Amino acid sequence: MLSIGLSGLRNRWTHFVGAFLAVALGAGLTVSMGLALAATSGAPQSLKDQDPDAVFRVNAMLATAATVTTFTSVFVVASTFAFSVAQRRREFGLLRTAGATPGQVRAAVVTEAGLVGASAALVGCLLGRLGGSELVGWMVDERLAPAWLTVGDQWWPYQLGFWSGLLVAVVGALAASRRASHTSAVEVLRESDVDRRVMTGGRWAFGGLLLAIGLALLAGKVAADPADLLKRKTYTTQPLLLIGAFALLAPVAVRPLVRLAGWLPSRLPGASGMLVRESATGSVRRTAAVAAPVLVSVALVGSLLGATATVGAGRADEIRDRTNADFVVTADSGGRGLSGAALDAVRAVPGTRSAVSAPTVVEYLVEGVARVPDPGRAVDPATFAGLARLPLVEGSLDKLDDRSIVVNEEWGASVGGPVDIWREDGSKVRLTVAAVLRTGTGSNGVYVTAANAPGATPDRVEVRLKGGADRAAVAAGLREAVRGAGATVATTEQWIAASQPDTKRENRLAVIMVIGLVVLYALIALAGTMVMATSDRMRDLAVLRLTGATRGQVLRVVALEAVTVVAVGSVLGVLVSGVNVLGVWSAVSVLVGGAAPLSVPWAAIAIAAAACLVVAVPAAVGAAAVLVRRGTGARPSV
Repeated sequence: MLSIGLSGLRNRWTHFVGAFLAVALGAGLTVSMGLALAATSGAPQSLKDQDPDAVFRVNAMLATAATVTTFTSVFVVASTFAFSVAQRRREFGLLRTAGATPGQVRAAVVTEAGLVGASAALVGCLLGRLGGSELVGWMVDERLAPAWLTVGDQWWPYQLGFWSGLLVAVVGALAASRRASHTSAVEVLRESDVDRRVMTGGRWAFGGLLLAIGLALLAGKVAADPADLLKRKTYTTQPLLLIGAFALLAPVAVRPLVRLAGWLPSRLPGASGMLVRESATGSVRRTAAVAAPVLVSVALVGSLLGATATVGAGRADEIRDRTNADFVVTADSGGRGLSGAALDAVRAVPGTRSAVSAPTVVEYLVEGVARVPDPGRAVDPATFAGLARLPLVEGSLDKLDDRSIVVNEEWGASVGGPVDIWREDGSKVRLTVAAVLRTGTGSNGVYVTAANAPGATPDRVEVRLKGGADRAAVAAGLREAVRGAGATVATTEQWIAASQPDTKRENRLAVIMVIGLVVLYALIALAGTMVMATSDRMRDLAVLRLTGATRGQVLRVVALEAVTVVAVGSVLGVLVSGVNVLGVWSAVSVLVGGAAPLSVPWAAIAIAAAACLVVAVPAAVGAAAVLVRRGTGARPSV
């Protein structure tokens, strides 16, 4: 069987181009992520203690990125090997005609997969070493990671990358080899390459299971725990279930989508549009395999950026609805808050009224077991109530005093009821609940008076214009009041844009890092799959040449088919993105108590689809040009 496997590699090497690239890059991604994670875990404890929050942030970010990239590489490698095996059904039919048993065919397929997987995984480990260093260096340069973070000498990332790449390659080929081993000798005699049965039982089962789990989790979280959907870890990884489901079930939608996309071109003069439509619908397996990397790219871009933007817009809208201020004065980061002199100067600006607040943290007992910290603000009720529009469920902010507290629904308390809290200095006090706020997107915290926030230093002043006050004059007066005091004056919109969590630079770069790695990998896999799919079409292209088509016309048909396939994958990706983003939007709407803003990153989706087009068309045309040049004048053969 080893000789058969080597023969297959030698004679049909183009079938393994995409598979080799997929395994090599998948292993490289695994090694790169592993090296970056190992860099934090292997660092001396003295360095970790310098900035423990940064270490935690880097580990969380890399763990999320590793989950997404691992899913993508596993999916692409498995589907690429399955497609490679499916494309060679005539070859397996010949082997069966020559007397090969199903077991021998399976052994040949697995042997080839092992050879390709092992060599590609080795190359991937070398690429991963370079990629890991570049990734860590980029994170340090962008201040996503502490300056001491460097790639060490750990070996486990290489072991993980090599064996995972090899294992996925073999498992993917093994899953497809069962069908290949039962290829009938009659397959050799078929004149038509029309796919008659693409959706196998396993594909239906796994695709349906992933779809059911993905939809159930999405709907369940919206109904029971919408706040969990707003966590970056959740809305970054949960879309993978639906992406995998749509990719597995894609052949079901390929024919109707291709016929829809090809309806207008098929009505134009000439036969190109009709040929493209019939070729794409006749070879559903090939169309679905090539569309899969496009689907992954577009779906991830749409889902991640759409969810991030929707969560950010919902939180910004909630903060906007919570205040009547026209300007916000904030202490610069790293400072010690606003001094008494600066506060007096701000209050003295003519034509304004202001409310000062300070950050604090209180702890409360959950289920009588654990003390949980909750961030809050220390305010003066007399001034704050006039500038705040808090989302009250019950109670009133006017009732807040030194013996009471304003909490959110997560506390499970009622107005008038007592709660025990531990203040930031560790002292315990029993307060009465003055009001309960809607939980919201997570920014509706606790409000107390300064008496229950010992040591809290004011860091924010919300300023409202009085009737008839000149806005420009007030802005100039506020800037003059805090000149040299280490403070910033901003409009409410500027303050929201700078302070709301999901628009912070670190979060944005983390999402971009995940998307960049996955899309780059998917694009290279798309090029390999396109070359592999096109290289098996010598017979089709030879038929076109014998019917009188010129070389340019043949290449034009191939290019148009590549465009059609990318369009199909993009439409499926947009559908997945829509489901995921609508789920996040529903969760935000539930939390804020009304219709939240819906953000769909159409521009980013268009860029992702265009990138796929730029990669797919040259790869298909280049492979077809080689075939046409080799096959000029040749008769089509069975």
